[in-house]
Amino acid sequence: LIDARVDEFAAAESSDQGKPVWLAREMDIPRAALNFRFFASSILHQTDIASRLDLTTLSHVSHDPVGVAGLISPWNLPLYLLTWKIAPAIAYGNTCVAKPSELTSLTASLLCDVLNEAGVPAGVVNIVFGLGSTAGAALVAHPNVPLVSFTGGTVTGRAIAGVAAPMFKKLSLELGGKNPNIIFDDASLKHAVATTVRSSFLNQGEICLCGSRIYVQASVYEKFLESFSAKVRALKVGDPTKLDTFVGALVSREHLDKVYSFVDHARSEGAVIQAGGEKPALSGAHANGYFMEPTIITGLKSSSRVQQEEIFGPVVTVTPFETEDEAIELANGTRYGLSATVWTQGLRRSQSVSERLHAGTVWVNNWMSRDLRVPFGGVKESGVGREGQDGSREFFTEAKTICVRSL
Repeated sequence: LIDARVDEFAAAESSDQGKPVWLAREMDIPRAALNFRFFASSILHQTDIASRLDLTTLSHVSHDPVGVAGLISPWNLPLYLLTWKIAPAIAYGNTCVAKPSELTSLTASLLCDVLNEAGVPAGVVNIVFGLGSTAGAALVAHPNVPLVSFTGGTVTGRAIAGVAAPMFKKLSLELGGKNPNIIFDDASLKHAVATTVRSSFLNQGEICLCGSRIYVQASVYEKFLESFSAKVRALKVGDPTKLDTFVGALVSREHLDKVYSFVDHARSEGAVIQAGGEKPALSGAHANGYFMEPTIITGLKSSSRVQQEEIFGPVVTVTPFETEDEAIELANGTRYGLSATVWTQGLRRSQSVSERLHAGTVWVNNWMSRDLRVPFGGVKESGVGREGQDGSREFFTEAKTICVRSL
């Protein structure tokens, strides 16, 4: 049913969030459908553990639904991440109360129609529209909601944990990121540059997995920066309905002002703006929209708040490094640890660097390749818990050991 309405969903997602329509059609809406397909298939192929203690005693493990799942999803990938929570919650036998972001709730409303048309029983999936400070807070604090899955900012995640922990609720928190992108001198620069353009500015940089800190080995730094900057300057910013638009509008005026404030701070520290940093000159209906040129900043210390805090917009920093150890130190030098990307053709280096990075996911010579079977989540202030095939099963169920002896 989602597939049948892909154009309607894509247009709604774009007008609500600001992303290009083509991106919603190619990524967000197909992934929302895939989330349901994946978990519907996954539950057909999972097995439970059984072990024999002796000739008469057998133990086996069952996985029971937890109950009512509280699901809170963010504004950047509205339907994509809402269904990433709803699908496993109901697949493993729970009911759920889902609260989409108040900034981007249009496709969640359309999903209600789809769920009803699909025949989901009344009361199984409940979607509540409201503010995080009211509806979200009430959901987290409710004594009959034993499980909360939240995707969003670290500050909000900390507040949710403070409320949920004393009540011993199960928590899955997928929080902020300040993801490093490490490019070694043996990398394929052609592929590294092309993918780094995407990993920096796809969805206006409003993806928690975007690589916002780019570290390039000194011997290829200038070559990379020149090629990368040229491609970024060529990106079209503007009307999200146009097929050649790569960077759409940011989600709100408040967020746009926040992102610009980081660029102003970088300028105050003497940084160099290699590309962007300004409001694009648009006309007509988009003249006063929340648009920003994709921005590349160089010349910042690693201690700068621009290098340390999540910006969540079309802004990246590029910094040279000399040695592998220095690259690791720089990459691990924030309080976040969601993902990282490594570019190298060396097998030994790719393995050793990946093992030393403090991140929940490390991509080597690629970005945003998502196998839904493997665990997904962050370390440090990027979150708690893992979701994905086995991770979601563990989170949305309670494992029960049943030991039977034949007499």
